[in-house]
Amino acid sequence: MLHIRLIALGNLKERYWREALAEYEKRLGAFAKLDIVELKEYRVAESPTPAEIDLALDREADAVLAHIPPRSFTVALCVEGGQLSSEELAETLSQVMREQGSLTLIIGSSHGLSPRVKKAAHLRLSVSKLTFPHQMMRVLLLETVYRSLSILQGSKYHK
Repeated sequence: MLHIRLIALGNLKERYWREALAEYEKRLGAFAKLDIVELKEYRVAESPTPAEIDLALDREADAVLAHIPPRSFTVALCVEGGQLSSEELAETLSQVMREQGSLTLIIGSSHGLSPRVKKAAHLRLSVSKLTFPHQMMRVLLLETVYRSLSILQGSKYHK
């Protein structure tokens, strides 16, 4: 069974996001073991300088990198990442299941991810050219993974 770790900076405050996330956690249980790690977002001033943002990203990177399991296939969500279709992601997940058995998905803070985290990732993924709230991205990402695993199982969910 695939082990998935979702590392996310910040937490879900609104009940409706927590409920949506719980629904996909439940659905994913048929295909994978899911572990969600919420890390504290490093706070910066209202209008931070580039140096303050870099410092925040660097501190967040320390926490993120410490939570990546050894030998896990790591995916960093970032705007400059490549885009995959559901079928292409399904094929990637199939390969991960055969070769590593462990997948780590990383969602950064409102300022993104440190270059160190991006460099450590096996895949940089952009879900869309659009910008989404980080809370929504958690739900969207788990739905995307669920859809891809459903494709691998031949489920009608994808249709």
